[in-house]
Amino acid sequence: MFSAQMAEFVEAVTARRSPAARWTMAGMASGQEPTRINVGGQHPFATPPARRDPARRLRGRLVAPVTVWTAGSPSDGAGLTVSSVLVAEGEPARLLGLVDPTSAFWEAAQEAGAFVVHVLAAGDRALAERFGEIRPPVRGAFAGLDVAESPWGPVLGGRRPRAACRLAGATTVGYAELVEGVIERPEPHDLDDPLAYLHGRYVSVRDLEDPEGLG
Repeated sequence: MFSAQMAEFVEAVTARRSPAARWTMAGMASGQEPTRINVGGQHPFATPPARRDPARRLRGRLVAPVTVWTAGSPSDGAGLTVSSVLVAEGEPARLLGLVDPTSAFWEAAQEAGAFVVHVLAAGDRALAERFGEIRPPVRGAFAGLDVAESPWGPVLGGRRPRAACRLAGATTVGYAELVEGVIERPEPHDLDDPLAYLHGRYVSVRDLEDPEGLG
């Protein structure tokens, strides 16, 4: 709880700031979640396009699926949005993905030895942002979501394609962990309009079919 003196200090500091900054600081003082501010539609700390790594720019030109990987339990587990995903057919079939080694999800997956991969639809952009740490949850990772417990990890509500996997191993590749899972329960439901990732943003597959929708 902020004291009266701290509230006066915040008011004095924010008086010198822009209206947007004053609103954000006031929200922090009142205990509310601060609003994320973008400049010109871009993240204020985003690297300018000309200075971005060429390999990263090449990756951004590949149309990628958008998935959320979950591990642990609904009460204390974790999730992560992953777009570098591949399914390898075989007996057994395997699922591979590039995962942030510093993420809470990877820690939970290693501890549990299993995880669940959910394929997102165009209407799931909020989920993609939430588990991509663009909109990190204030409380638990799954607070306020329709989620069920399973032997492999939290299962997000809704009829989405998903795969319950047993962790088979991982290899460090560049800055990421190439995670390999054995698919133990595939659920290949259909999506009318899957979510994709292209040029650093989320788009629907229908937008890709209609170039004017990407404008």
